Amino acid sequence: MDYDIMEVINQITKDKNLEFDYVLDTVKAGLLSAARKKWGHVDNVRVEVDRKENDLYMIVTKLVVEDVNDQTREIALDDAQEIDPEAGIGDEMEIEVPFEEFGRGAIAATKLILIQRIREKEREQVYNEYSNRIGELVTGNVQQIDKGEILVNLGRAEAVVPVKEQIPRERYRQGDRVRCLILDVKRALKGPQVVLSRADDSVLRRLYELEVPEIFEKIIEIRAIAREPGERSKIAVLSHDSRVDPVGACVGVKGVRVQAIVRELANERIDIVHWDPDPEIFVARALAPATVVQIFSDEDKREMEVVVDDEKLSLAIGRNGQNARLAARLTGWKITVISENEFLARKSGHLWPGDEKQETPLAECPEISASQADRLVQAGIETINALADKTVEQLQELEGIGPKTADKLLSVARVYLARQKAELLAAETSEADDDHEGGED
Repeated sequence: MDYDIMEVINQITKDKNLEFDYVLDTVKAGLLSAARKKWGHVDNVRVEVDRKENDLYMIVTKLVVEDVNDQTREIALDDAQEIDPEAGIGDEMEIEVPFEEFGRGAIAATKLILIQRIREKEREQVYNEYSNRIGELVTGNVQQIDKGEILVNLGRAEAVVPVKEQIPRERYRQGDRVRCLILDVKRALKGPQVVLSRADDSVLRRLYELEVPEIFEKIIEIRAIAREPGERSKIAVLSHDSRVDPVGACVGVKGVRVQAIVRELANERIDIVHWDPDPEIFVARALAPATVVQIFSDEDKREMEVVVDDEKLSLAIGRNGQNARLAARLTGWKITVISENEFLARKSGHLWPGDEKQETPLAECPEISASQADRLVQAGIETINALADKTVEQLQELEGIGPKTADKLLSVARVYLARQKAELLAAETSEADDDHEGGED
């Protein structure tokens, strides 16, 4: 074979990061395929390489006969003796066949096989490479936005960020740099498809490992993460060295470490909580910045009722119940937050909205739209009290209500009832004070 073709094999090996033997075997397979198309068989054909001479040969073994019936397997005595004067009838001769004999079509077929095999090998390499990197952060360029999905060029592979794995309200344009977590790698007809995420909890974990050396060195451990991408996250940390403050290390001097992560995650607010083995202490810390007055826990059900300062009730619950919801996910406990006034009212035997004798119609809550109220009433949920008793999963079963709407409706109902209870208690307290003053007069 021409020396240049061997050079091409060497070049392919370097450019595609493939093994020389694999490329060489692929070329051999292509040449044998060409021989099969020309002769109909290859049982007496082999391809050999001379590494010293850097050359490739196709050898055909033929039987020396007097009368040739099959030119692909036999050679006439006269022709054989021209090659080897000592050849005789019945001898087997190895004859080199020029590749040009196969014609352009055969060479094209060999080239096609080579291209296909190289692509298959590349795809397998890419799949193995990225499969072993699941859970790592990678950076790529936005190649295209297709139906909301972000297509990212990672160099050796193309990846996709599905809509559900994106940070809401975050927007990208073609050519932008984006940092994501490798979530999964799937086999596809066009090659491996790398699935990326910016919404997964592990994105926050990996960013902290990059920004905080103590976490990377395992001096500080991230025990739990609860995240609502792009909005707010809570992260529980523990130090294995009493000299290192885990919260302070994660915040950094003047907040430089946490701010770097906040900017990376589209200004997502991050609360750093000191993990504690005592569930009640952990829950109290998770509900910060609200001040916890008292906690009642049921270990069997993993439920806690948390009493907070009246002025801190809305802070403890958070906007649309976000703070309490994240605290529950972070700690693994079901948390019910009540005000100190409500707690005192229960102790004194008062009835409040939410008790069996008082029901508040949905229409009285301005944050519930008329269409939402109609949908709830049709499902048999006619009061705010009944709505507050439902779970997110139960509400999601209703037609037209997704997870976010269910979350919001549930939070609105519970916050509304909590505020109404506080107002009623304040009114009763005021009346009692007036009566007391009147008695003194």
